[in-house]
Amino acid sequence: MKTYQAKESEMERDWYLIDAEGQVLGRMASEIARRLRGKHKPVYTPHVDTGDFIVVVNADKMVLTGKKLKDKIYYHHSGYPGGLKEKTAGKMMQEKPCDVLWLAVKGMLPKNSLGRRMLKKMKVYAGNDHHHEAQCPKVLQLG
Repeated sequence: MKTYQAKESEMERDWYLIDAEGQVLGRMASEIARRLRGKHKPVYTPHVDTGDFIVVVNADKMVLTGKKLKDKIYYHHSGYPGGLKEKTAGKMMQEKPCDVLWLAVKGMLPKNSLGRRMLKKMKVYAGNDHHHEAQCPKVLQLG
């Protein structure tokens, strides 16, 4: 008996809608990363993108626990000497709440071309509106 290897051409990808209002960032990000990789499916294959599409709305209303809003710092370097930029999580949530979730999920995916392809299947919106009604996403309740 041979081990089944999933092929990307055979995969059926579902669309899921997640409402981030009141959800904790890390717990939500880990479930999103799991579904983007396809680990929830019985045909999961590590070297094949078997995951689903995820649409996240209300990213501006997600929650960070503890003192992370003022203590957690996001770093970015411009590439020039002295070009290290830093922002607290509170400031990032005000300016770019979608990027906070995107960076959290990105850190949980493989650091290669497969991980970059998986990340493109996640669509994040700060408000309640999204333009993926045509895909008929199923509502996904987290924890």
